[in-house]
Amino acid sequence: MQIGELAKQAGCPVETVRYYEREGLLHAAERNESNNYRQYNHSHLDRLTFIRRCRSLDMTHGEIRALLDARQQPDASCESINELIDAHLLHVQARMAELRALEAQLIDLSSQCHAARATRDCGILRELDHPGDSNWRSPELTHSHVSGSHGGSDAHHHGKTQK
Repeated sequence: MQIGELAKQAGCPVETVRYYEREGLLHAAERNESNNYRQYNHSHLDRLTFIRRCRSLDMTHGEIRALLDARQQPDASCESINELIDAHLLHVQARMAELRALEAQLIDLSSQCHAARATRDCGILRELDHPGDSNWRSPELTHSHVSGSHGGSDAHHHGKTQK
């Protein structure tokens, strides 16, 4: 099958297929000698589907590579896979805690202004200029690879650095 059919069957844009090839997650396809088109097979579709499932769980390329490597060793222990998933779960839980703290800050900020008035009198802007609460702080940066909420397609992640 050609790249368009592979992308269609996997439910992603053609650029996503090309991106995963550039990143080394998806093996390059053989070229058809008669027309020089790349020819993908069922193993490409299986691997691409696996990669997309992992990305839907917000896994990094490194995590996906580790899982792809593990798939190639069917008789090996799955202990490393369990550890990877446990670590990923901790990252997700940490990000959720960060988002809850952010939500609380935004709720507090929202409570600073209840009526439409001149911006010079806006409680939200005043609070952002001069926070009165000593607990107000910038969200702490963690070493979590989960950099934000993810709801878009893989194409949105192409420009982002994966840790």
